[in-house]
Amino acid sequence: MTFEQQWLEYDYNPFVLFSAEGKVLSLNAEAQYLMGTVDTTTIFEIAKTHASTSFGFNTNFLDLEFGRYKFFGITVGYEDEKQLGIRLYQTPSFKFSEPKGDIELVNIYALIELCISSNSINNSVDFEKEFDPTIPEIRLNADIFIKTLNKVYNAMLANETITTRIYYRIGEHIRYEGKKYALIAIELSCDEIDQAHISEIKNYAAEQNIFLTLKQNRVTINVPMVVK
Repeated sequence: MTFEQQWLEYDYNPFVLFSAEGKVLSLNAEAQYLMGTVDTTTIFEIAKTHASTSFGFNTNFLDLEFGRYKFFGITVGYEDEKQLGIRLYQTPSFKFSEPKGDIELVNIYALIELCISSNSINNSVDFEKEFDPTIPEIRLNADIFIKTLNKVYNAMLANETITTRIYYRIGEHIRYEGKKYALIAIELSCDEIDQAHISEIKNYAAEQNIFLTLKQNRVTINVPMVVK
């Protein structure tokens, strides 16, 4: 592998080279992570849509979001009708680093049950649960995790029902110190989130290095599955 090829392979921005039929011919390391979040057909269609009308390269600034990935622009290029390449420019967002505070091996279900129990007091909310029972004990800061959950639950207590799901994010991983970790999602959803709490939740997540996403009536806390 030449120096230029290594540079492309380890680029922070995903790059995918397609055949004219949409088959993936090559992709760099970051694109491999991206493909665990979005179907290759979707990326191919975006590339075709934004390709130049003649041979060459075309750069467009547009907002794209696939799971934890957010992009602010793309470059699409081709020299013949056999291959089509696309590079997606990633918006800097969450970067997993050393967790803060005391890290310990915990039972994620027990922590969630504790939060649900405390938030049930003096509230008529129906807490529904959809748990994947195969998730093992993982290492995290229990105090920060509980505070995060409570802040999210607090923003949802005006609803009749709050649903809590725990599941693996299939095909999605996050890198830390050269190692790849699977992701566990703790998803809390309701009919309507109290928007007055959104800034507080976002700021706390940023301060504590928590990989958290908010979408309409849903908040998802993504936790690396570190078990050792």
